[in-house]
Amino acid sequence: MSSAFHEPVLRDETLQHLFTVAGGTYVDCTVGGGGHAAALCARLERAGRLICFDADAEALEHARVRLVSCPSRVEFVHENYRHLAAVLRRLGAGPVQGILFDLGVSSHQLDETSRGFSFRSDAPLDMRMDRRASFTARELVNTASADELELVIREYGEERFARRIARAIVHARPLETTGALRDAVAGAVRGPMLTKTLARVYQALRIAVNDELRGFGEALRGAVDTLAPGGRIVVIAYHSLEDRIVKELFRGASATHVRAAVPMLPDTPVEPRLRVLTRRPVVPGVEETAANPRARSARLRAAERTTAA
Repeated sequence: MSSAFHEPVLRDETLQHLFTVAGGTYVDCTVGGGGHAAALCARLERAGRLICFDADAEALEHARVRLVSCPSRVEFVHENYRHLAAVLRRLGAGPVQGILFDLGVSSHQLDETSRGFSFRSDAPLDMRMDRRASFTARELVNTASADELELVIREYGEERFARRIARAIVHARPLETTGALRDAVAGAVRGPMLTKTLARVYQALRIAVNDELRGFGEALRGAVDTLAPGGRIVVIAYHSLEDRIVKELFRGASATHVRAAVPMLPDTPVEPRLRVLTRRPVVPGVEETAANPRARSARLRAAERTTAA
């Protein structure tokens, strides 16, 4: 591995909201380089259990090295977190005391040229989190129609020039490298906003290649089902699309009434499954963002499982 994984974002705040029982079972759904997991291990007793998921085999290998001295039982799962609930059942791991999602792409993945996540280098168009998958960014940009590419860039990148960029990509085909894609986008959108536009386009393609938002929604619902009463779930999101999924699920699962379909009828009382712990998202402080600029967009939300079925 040619570059180091990032230091954990909002580490102390994560532990504050996630950790409750020293001998409990915890799940890190995106272990990455093991930063959050190492901090959690430092608090776990020997009876504790930590299950580390990651779709990226390189991340798991790095985490194995970092967590080798953890006193509690540590298990590594090379799997997409969308299968969280099923894997935990197979491992006999539920119900659990804490589940963490630290979303998005890691610093290592951005900096590792061969992965093709960044527009700042020239590499094969890949963008797969899990290299066992067959679908790559190269296939997406070279086979999707202009309308399909526009939808991906607009929905997942929230980019206002999505139509213009999609047409430029189709016109420039075939595209084999991140540099060729960068040039195609630069030909459609010039000026001082180009860097932000490139970031949004590459984000959109990465999300589409890895089916990230749908997979995250499935995982989050499974996580709520897997938590023990009093167990915590913590999510660190880095853009509005991820954060919206968390906010809406937390709002729905913590509701005390279901609105009636007919205005004249009363709302139906329900027992909430979650208690939201963060009224507003927790964000990094000035010192953390100065030390790690990639943390500046992080938003942490947390909730606690109630006793409701």
